[in-house]
Amino acid sequence: MGNVIGDMLPQAIGVAISPLPIIAVILMLFSKRARSNGLAFLAGWVLALAVVGTVVLLLANAGKISAGGTPSTISYLIKLLLGLLFWFLAYRNWQKRPQAGEEPEMPKWMAAIDSFTAGRALGISALLAGVNPKNLGLTLAAALTIAQAGLGGGQSAVALAVFVFIASASVAAPVLYYLVAGESAAETLDGWKAWLLANNATVMFVLFLVLGAKLVGNGLGGLIS
Repeated sequence: MGNVIGDMLPQAIGVAISPLPIIAVILMLFSKRARSNGLAFLAGWVLALAVVGTVVLLLANAGKISAGGTPSTISYLIKLLLGLLFWFLAYRNWQKRPQAGEEPEMPKWMAAIDSFTAGRALGISALLAGVNPKNLGLTLAAALTIAQAGLGGGQSAVALAVFVFIASASVAAPVLYYLVAGESAAETLDGWKAWLLANNATVMFVLFLVLGAKLVGNGLGGLIS
């Protein structure tokens, strides 16, 4: 199982590197319902990743993605297509990067965060974690990696739990920091938010480029061999 966790570590880190969701949870920690909304956002994130990963694992096992630990052709093809998608997204993010002196814009829905209820925070988080193309693709790739290994049900569940834990670390960090430090965390969190907002497009470009190369390499390597 250790090899499986090592193989899916890049995907977990890729999900964790999600600047806009991190900015969103920080803004919630500045809102009137900071504690409840922050915890709800974290819960939605974890739940969405766990549900998507579990569904993909079940479908992969039902479709016999792995037979005796030997990956199938379809699993390699899916990884190749995901890698190509990430390269396309890298290109899109490079195009959208702010030019020198240009102020980066936040999504319009973030302007309403101060009025969010815990239920809406949970829902938005679940969408960002489970429906966002990057996170959906990376969770799919991680679940396929687990399914390819031909592990037992218990080991597969542990491997998926490790993935969800690592992939949630960046969203959990601001929430836990706020719960521990309280109002004194505001200055540090505001600094994180400003840096992420200014560098979002560049961070995502590099991330998509690297993860795309890994998935394309894995996919082509498996198909050729």
